[in-house]
Amino acid sequence: MKHTYILFAVLMILPFLGITQTMEEINEPTISELDEVAPFSEGLAAVRKGNQWGFIDQTGKLVIDFRDDVVWDKNNDATRSDVRGIRYPQFKNGLCPIQKIEDEGIPFYGFMDTQGQIAIPPEYLNIAHFDGGKTVGIYCKRTFRGKNNFQLNIYEYTFTEVVVNTKGEMIWPIRDRDGILMTKRRYEIPELRASLVSEDLLAVKGSDNRWEIRRMNL
Repeated sequence: MKHTYILFAVLMILPFLGITQTMEEINEPTISELDEVAPFSEGLAAVRKGNQWGFIDQTGKLVIDFRDDVVWDKNNDATRSDVRGIRYPQFKNGLCPIQKIEDEGIPFYGFMDTQGQIAIPPEYLNIAHFDGGKTVGIYCKRTFRGKNNFQLNIYEYTFTEVVVNTKGEMIWPIRDRDGILMTKRRYEIPELRASLVSEDLLAVKGSDNRWEIRRMNL
């Protein structure tokens, strides 16, 4: 019986020989000191440190480094489908909204891809998330006209509400937009006055705030 007991004790110990990791090492976080973790979308989740966001994959690996140009707003308006409704960064159709602050401190919006590269340059004053490979945005064309007496750049602006595809191509002009004041003190993000209701149909709001349906002939 004595020999049987010793053999049993050795068999109980053997499986644990060579295991040197502690529980702390096993449970060591991949990324720490995060302020916020957003839900996964299209295989990626945004994680925040301060005012910067990065993206992790489903293994917890940081695949897009922390950056400060992604679009988010902790005080977002959830009733809106445009940039003012974005609570945290998120990929849709493989694209995530980014922004660039231009002259007068005005934000221009574009998109990055899942590699963190700019896929659609920030040239829009407002834009919605992609859905079905398309979205609606307000494109701003800036034409440089020289410098003023204070050596500040002077631009001429034209605005067009358009349908955009995931390649950044403006595939359908909806209408010209006016009444957008491009000075910081008076600037307000212009409202999108059109939205996609199906693959080929747009709902467009008129000056009387009533809607009409238009078909895109692509």
